[in-house]
Amino acid sequence: MEKIKGGVTAAKGFEAASLAAGIRYQGREDMAMIFSKTPCECAGTFTTNVVKAACVLWDKDIVESGNPMHAVVVNSGIANACTGNEGFEACINTAEAVEEALGVPHDTVAVASTGVIGMQLPIDKIVDGVGAMSKVLSDSIEAGEYASKAIMTTDTVNKEIAVTFTIGGKTVTLGGMSKGSGMIHPNMCTMLGFLTTDIAISKKLLQKALSEVVKDTFNMITVDGDTSTNDTLLIMANGLAGNPKVDKENDDYVTFKTALCYVCEDLARRMAADGEGASKLFTAKVVNARNKEDARILARSVVGSNLSKAAIYGCDANFGRFLCAMGYSGADFDQEKVELYFESEAGKLKVFDKGSLPAFDEDLAKEIMKASEVTVLIDMNDGNAAATAWGCDLTEKYVEINADYRS
Repeated sequence: MEKIKGGVTAAKGFEAASLAAGIRYQGREDMAMIFSKTPCECAGTFTTNVVKAACVLWDKDIVESGNPMHAVVVNSGIANACTGNEGFEACINTAEAVEEALGVPHDTVAVASTGVIGMQLPIDKIVDGVGAMSKVLSDSIEAGEYASKAIMTTDTVNKEIAVTFTIGGKTVTLGGMSKGSGMIHPNMCTMLGFLTTDIAISKKLLQKALSEVVKDTFNMITVDGDTSTNDTLLIMANGLAGNPKVDKENDDYVTFKTALCYVCEDLARRMAADGEGASKLFTAKVVNARNKEDARILARSVVGSNLSKAAIYGCDANFGRFLCAMGYSGADFDQEKVELYFESEAGKLKVFDKGSLPAFDEDLAKEIMKASEVTVLIDMNDGNAAATAWGCDLTEKYVEINADYRS
């Protein structure tokens, strides 16, 4: 597998466009489109929040119908959540605008929105935006990059990645983009994510791979404990790589799933590091746990704890906060077996040793925790399962951003 430059336009047959439609933001692009002339197998995962945005319901219907997918239209600024029948009509009108502009059936067009909950979309601007973007679709790397910037809300940086790998002697490309900075918590974590690939693969295996990979990537990040109404992750596969179709769980499937995991983990880590107001990436790595689910639960609990996040921000080596988060996680363990370390580019330091506090250098601990990426390594000494979760520190800026979000 090789990492290459680009995002959603890296794979064969995919084009993108973006536009400043003036939906809510001024002076920046706030709409994006991804398009494949060739119909795509599609798969998706969506928010577990009972309150689901209209666009989530629309996209779930497409994915579950078995229809192919040709396009995705995304807007930022307004979430189209808690908008009733009018919100669902906006999804239909958007998809029909794509049908008129590009000649593909409207029930092969996904839509996604992100932003303020409860506001109605200015559908005239959305429809006009679809028409304008359809005329400037491009397969250039730049078009994909601009699209990744157009879907941002409180994100400070765009998030995109692309890789190539070989299946059946053919070069296959997988690219993606995502956004997410606040309201991020499993399951799924709050986000919009769009993946494009030219692999030939069955819909069944595409969905299986995505659903399994999400568990250890996007579902392992948290910023603030709030699960959004709009979480959507879609993947489109148009088959233009020309590889023998992957329709069995063989070595080719494993190769694809490995690449998919790499791409999703990269995007997930970037989202966690770009959490609202964050100054550093906070990773919890649990090793030697009794089972995989316990490892996941423990890691997520540690990065999700406000006290843990505050300790990371303050460079305070207060191991008790991390152990406390483990203790109320719901996973059963013996604290007399646990070892806890702080790690970063500045070094590694044990701060808890099987039920007791070892002597450690507080100054070194502070230097380790000052780094832009800090890992809490937790050795359960109770099995061979492992899991990693990603989050960020909690700063004053998070409160400022969310206190003023609708202003």
